[in-house]
Amino acid sequence: MTATESTDVLVIGSGFGGAIAAYHLAAGGARVKVFERGPWLKADDFEHDFKLGASYTRVFDFVIGDGMSVLGGNCVGGGSVVYFATMPRAPRFVFERHGSIGRRMWPAAINRDTLEPWYDRVAEALPVTQQTWDRVPYAGGLFAAACHHAGRTANPAPSAIDVDMCTNCNWMMAGCRFDAKRSLLLNYLPAALAHGAEIRPLHEVQHLVRNDDGSYRVHYRVVDEEDYRILHGEGTIDAKIVVLAAGAGATPVILQRSEPHLGRMPHAVGRYFSGNGERLNTAVFDEDRVREVLKLSRPDGRAYEAYQIGRGPTVASWDRLDGDLPEFERYSLEQLYFPPALGTILAQVPDTSPSWFGRGKKEMLRHWQSWLTIFTMSEDDNEGVFGPPPETGNAHRFSQQMLGHGPLRYRPTANTWRGWSLADADVKGILERDGLSRVMPWTNDLVGAYTVHPLASCRIGDDPATSALDDRHELRGHPGIFVTDGSAVPGALTVNPASTIAALAERAMPGIVRAARDRGVAVTYGAPSPDGETAGRRAVARLVS
Repeated sequence: MTATESTDVLVIGSGFGGAIAAYHLAAGGARVKVFERGPWLKADDFEHDFKLGASYTRVFDFVIGDGMSVLGGNCVGGGSVVYFATMPRAPRFVFERHGSIGRRMWPAAINRDTLEPWYDRVAEALPVTQQTWDRVPYAGGLFAAACHHAGRTANPAPSAIDVDMCTNCNWMMAGCRFDAKRSLLLNYLPAALAHGAEIRPLHEVQHLVRNDDGSYRVHYRVVDEEDYRILHGEGTIDAKIVVLAAGAGATPVILQRSEPHLGRMPHAVGRYFSGNGERLNTAVFDEDRVREVLKLSRPDGRAYEAYQIGRGPTVASWDRLDGDLPEFERYSLEQLYFPPALGTILAQVPDTSPSWFGRGKKEMLRHWQSWLTIFTMSEDDNEGVFGPPPETGNAHRFSQQMLGHGPLRYRPTANTWRGWSLADADVKGILERDGLSRVMPWTNDLVGAYTVHPLASCRIGDDPATSALDDRHELRGHPGIFVTDGSAVPGALTVNPASTIAALAERAMPGIVRAARDRGVAVTYGAPSPDGETAGRRAVARLVS
């Protein structure tokens, strides 16, 4: 076995929580290494193809659980590479939620006002800009027109996309080959590299052990670059500080597998998982009614037939994000493009049995260009629980790439179903009005509920009984281990969570720097936001060429 390496800080995962930590700690003078279980791809590597082995299957991690499936990033840059870059801030009422625990879920130190400067820092770094109506693609315009026709409001959503560089190819979910999407490959990560951080792709952390001096020894395996089921050599590295940012579907698994070595984990590790209350509906539009009722047409005379043209979600209806409404009845509705493959499999045929396969489904697929997918983000009940961890990784992989079966169990409560049912009815009321379309929710029969924004499996809080982390993001009972990814978010946000995850990670950094200093690391805090507009682009071109 090779000798154990050492570093000041080991960051596990390179998404928002990991990249932000790596940048600030490296910029402050610490020796930083980042382990990422997925590959490292640059713009030219992102392919417009669904074939096995293309970037599409390499950068995703789709884990099927018992009642819940999770789609996440599996690459350097994590979820920022595969997200749609929609970056709203969480509504004020979110921070006052009680859920089912009978008290405020969030720590007393955090609310929308205290988090606002950290949101600002993230918006500056990426940067985040407000889209305008004249740049909204066809699908966003269709959703906005349907909302207006139904007496509802809709708004262009803030995003981390350079719309001047965007080609509206709508392949951004598989990574942006034009660098129009401001992923972490263009800002925090190149800035971390410029300050001496080291990023190691295809390194999968298995478990942690505490050393006699209070530092941690991290055990890892090297993942095969083509067949993720194959693990190669193993190694160990000692770190004075460990920042876990492997994602809400993997961070709790690593900690659970570490329990025999570290000692008892907080009760909330692997519990209170939230799927951000997410649900999808597909509408199949009648082109004639779009023309007659909404008075819409494209330059070539077609009414719509443009589902595939655009850049993911651009327009959202936030009418139900009203703090005066009862909890579990608040949600947002967002126009979304979900590319062929999983989307076409799970989309159901309205008013037909069977609804997700057969002759009716074949006919529905003939009209896929007239589809509109509406994405609900509501308040779920944090009902997900992780069972015993697999021997390695976060899932039992059963395909060469992308697919696996994980230990998450999810049984939606009546509270969660209330939000989903209200949202489903709302979508039908908006989009079926005057015969515009026919609407059906995606089926849960095949993979259960599903989320692309997993949260809360190691959440922050003030109550040790219901939170795994204190309000500084330190793991209770295990000093020197911090969690800064989506698993730290206490519950569903009712909007896309990337901005909030990143803001929380930024907020956690001064405390992590202080903890590192207390452990003998010569590090300071105070680096400016990385310049994602200019310097980040130049740096990434130099460092990954």
